[in-house]
Amino acid sequence: MDFFNSHIIFFTVLDYEMSYLEFFAVITGIISVILSAKANIWSWPVGIVNVFLSAFFYYQIQLYPDMFLMVFFFVTNIVGWYRWANPKPEEADKKKELRISFMPLKHFLILLGIGILGTFLIGTLASKLHSWLPFLFNLQSAYPFVDSFILVMSVITTFLMIQKRIECWIIWLIIDVVATYLYFLKGAKFFGIEYLIFTIIAAFALWNWIKEYRSYSKLLIK
Repeated sequence: MDFFNSHIIFFTVLDYEMSYLEFFAVITGIISVILSAKANIWSWPVGIVNVFLSAFFYYQIQLYPDMFLMVFFFVTNIVGWYRWANPKPEEADKKKELRISFMPLKHFLILLGIGILGTFLIGTLASKLHSWLPFLFNLQSAYPFVDSFILVMSVITTFLMIQKRIECWIIWLIIDVVATYLYFLKGAKFFGIEYLIFTIIAAFALWNWIKEYRSYSKLLIK
């Protein structure tokens, strides 16, 4: 059995053929995001497993920007794991991990502008990959600009996540809505359901992180 072949079927549900690769990539992704929503440091090592599996899946369904994004996520999962576990003394919470914080509004708006520009540039590049590197990408990139939006904004919000900035969940909400739409269009229904679940988790995470942030001031008052 070739576990990393998306055509090897694990089971079928409602006429949808689920591969081993897609199933376990989605499950580890959901677990990782739930842990992130709870600001649990174990979200990072679980995330490493998820991006490894997802990269193989994205390549096989021609979502090349998402595939490249997994390489980035592999590195940032390691960086994020270290950053949360080793804060400066003034940044530590009661668990001796990095505290949750807000970022200046001006900086947040600048990042959004960079994201829009980056989407246009990467989308243009992705649409040409099959022409420039046909030996690697024998099929044209599917929905290159939508896929590139997910890539660029995910890069931006991952850096915010590493710093435990609350704004990361605002961007994740937008990304998850767009990704849900994309994966259903592409026929990757289980991935679409995964990102629909991510949308719900992101809404909870935004509320939960704000709640924890406010708890810091209560501790100072006491």
